[in-house]
Amino acid sequence: MKIGIVCYPTYGGSGVLATELGKALALKGHQVHFITYAQPIRLDSFSENIFYHEVRFADYPLFELAPFETALTSKIIDVVKYEKLDLLHVHYAIPHASVAYMAKQILQQDNYRLPVVTTLHGTDITLVGKDPSYSPVVTFSIMQSDAVTAVSKHLQYETQKYFHIRKPIDVVYNFVDLNRFVPQSNEHLKRRFAPKGEYILTHMSNFRKVKRVQDVVKIFAQVQKVLSAKLLLIGDGPERINIELMCRECGICDHITFLGKQDAVEDILAISDIFLLPSESESFGLAALEAMACRVPCVSSNAGGLPEVNIDNITGFLAPVGDIDTMAQKAIYILSDEYRLMTFKENAYIQAQNFSIDLILPQYEKIYQRLFST
Repeated sequence: MKIGIVCYPTYGGSGVLATELGKALALKGHQVHFITYAQPIRLDSFSENIFYHEVRFADYPLFELAPFETALTSKIIDVVKYEKLDLLHVHYAIPHASVAYMAKQILQQDNYRLPVVTTLHGTDITLVGKDPSYSPVVTFSIMQSDAVTAVSKHLQYETQKYFHIRKPIDVVYNFVDLNRFVPQSNEHLKRRFAPKGEYILTHMSNFRKVKRVQDVVKIFAQVQKVLSAKLLLIGDGPERINIELMCRECGICDHITFLGKQDAVEDILAISDIFLLPSESESFGLAALEAMACRVPCVSSNAGGLPEVNIDNITGFLAPVGDIDTMAQKAIYILSDEYRLMTFKENAYIQAQNFSIDLILPQYEKIYQRLFST
């Protein structure tokens, strides 16, 4: 099949999932066309079945803001027509689902049928989508999609509850490439960050407020008082400068390393002992899953779909959002006994197998085939 994928190319769960899905589809022989304003962050290798179409939009003096949605719609139409796409898979409701609907209507005038799959990822529904400025359009766009998927049961429930969606929403979990995210020993790299054999705690995100990275630092500060430990922060975003200032004020800068955006995150996760994810909202928790695939237990909030991934007292621990003391205590509990730590590590790895790309990819293919055949 020839499949168009529209996504945000940035360092976030929806873009990562969309890109990895496209790469996996290409390996199975599908032709995949990414349509977005910049090359996706994980689109880092060549494949003869993957094509990238950049959306360009002119900045006219008449417009205070560039009309991105119009440019994206036009680009989708162009790619669909000339690459003969069989269907379009859009990730993140705003604005991709509404843009897909507009492109579909325009193409119908030329007797071109374009089935649209919309995948809901989280804040497009639970946060941004609930804003009255967007809610009617989000609801309409979801209803007009030919198929809708959500990355967790929690997100499925929230979407149906808030937007009163009267059509099926398939739960297709996020996945992990177990050939890439694997347990591995790299003592040289570990000594680079923990020269005295300290425990390594890690957090990875796009540093938005919803990720509560300040809680990560506070949790680590408590752990560091009890155990010799280091903190690695992967990613970048609007909150980074505030977090850097916070670390200096706490006097723990020597124990924290800001790694910024990284391509080979699996190498860093594999040397970690605990993954921290105290988010205010997580529809799934892809970063936690990738850590677990590398045999890293997770201490997280119980927000959204996280309990569907991180099993309390088995693969790690869950705590209420903002409960820094409990998260710190649970991290210390795991790390304070070597056998206990190894047990949690193994449990995390076993749980990650349930989200293998080899199990999830056929679910998307089944949806595609259903639409293609009707």
